[in-house]
Amino acid sequence: MSKDQAIGGAIFIVCIVVAIGYLVTLFYPNWLSMVGLAGSSAEALQNIRFWVIAIPVFIAFVAIMFIGAWIGWTMATTPPPKPIEEITTEMEEKKEEAKPEEPAAPAAPAAAAPR
Repeated sequence: MSKDQAIGGAIFIVCIVVAIGYLVTLFYPNWLSMVGLAGSSAEALQNIRFWVIAIPVFIAFVAIMFIGAWIGWTMATTPPPKPIEEITTEMEEKKEEAKPEEPAAPAAPAAAAPR
């Protein structure tokens, strides 16, 4: 197994564990109080459910805003492209320059001298 495959396997396992933990906490937050990570009151369980939903929504919102900001920054700092007419003119000029000059026609053979 290569290093990349091992890293990929570790990422896969972590994602599966986080997804299962998220779903269990969302639908059955009582498990946190069983392990001693949260209080057992109804208000504490409601707060847990709120944060289990609010944190991923916040992260997704910030990620989308970051992507939008990156696209805007890229568009604002990239110079505009050349007009297509200018590009085609440059291409035609390069073709003409690359064309070798045709050699002059070969001279006619000298007439044979009479003997």
